[in-house]
Amino acid sequence: MVVDTPLRLSAILIGKQLNLKGIKVLFPHKPIADNAIELFFEFEKNRYICFYSYGIVTFQGFGEDEIKATINTIKPFTIQERPWLRDDHDISISNDEDMQFEFDHIKVSRLDGNVIRIAMLNLAQSVALDQYHETMDALLMQIKGIANELETSGKLKFNRKNMMKFLGKALNTQNDIAENIYVFDAPDLVWEDEYLDKFHQNLMKYFDLRVRFTEVEYTLRIIKDNLAVFREISSQRESNTMELIIIILILFEVFDLIISKFM
Repeated sequence: MVVDTPLRLSAILIGKQLNLKGIKVLFPHKPIADNAIELFFEFEKNRYICFYSYGIVTFQGFGEDEIKATINTIKPFTIQERPWLRDDHDISISNDEDMQFEFDHIKVSRLDGNVIRIAMLNLAQSVALDQYHETMDALLMQIKGIANELETSGKLKFNRKNMMKFLGKALNTQNDIAENIYVFDAPDLVWEDEYLDKFHQNLMKYFDLRVRFTEVEYTLRIIKDNLAVFREISSQRESNTMELIIIILILFEVFDLIISKFM
């Protein structure tokens, strides 16, 4: 691929999931990659689109109007639409043999469809981690609010139903992360291509994917630890309530027995 100007890569999160099978039939082109996670198309004039099952679309060579039109076209196959979360980076050819990673700009000595595909994958993973980070931060803020209230009032104002719903959201997020973020697995594409493998490893470092993944996991552990404490307090509270009810019932029986003896 010969280019004189930098190519713009755009990754946009538009929903929780994308139905790739449904999206595939919308395009007359045969995809270069077609699997459960990724649907990668090459169009004329070296333009590319990649759809990811975890709700992200990446573009290269498409204008803003085309991007909006494409996203609008796939709406029927977008599950749980979300406000756009977007990141853009430029990629260009460098005369230097070494890869260069600057702010929002990647320079490579080789630029072809496979290089674009690996760059899109890492950019999509970065945007996905941004979304999970935001979700975890929001959950952590709620947990902190409950803990602060427990500290000041000595009471846990968090009923069992809401606690279980909160736990369910945390677990679903954990499952999504485990299913969609694969920072410790190299894509098949790089296995037999030394340049692609080096590019992929450098991109993961450039986007801090493993560090950010670890941060999200750590936040999730804090949330789960807090929930375990809250559940213990809630169980103890329910146990105390049950004991009180039993005592009251026994007192009623004793009182009834005393009354019956004097009748």
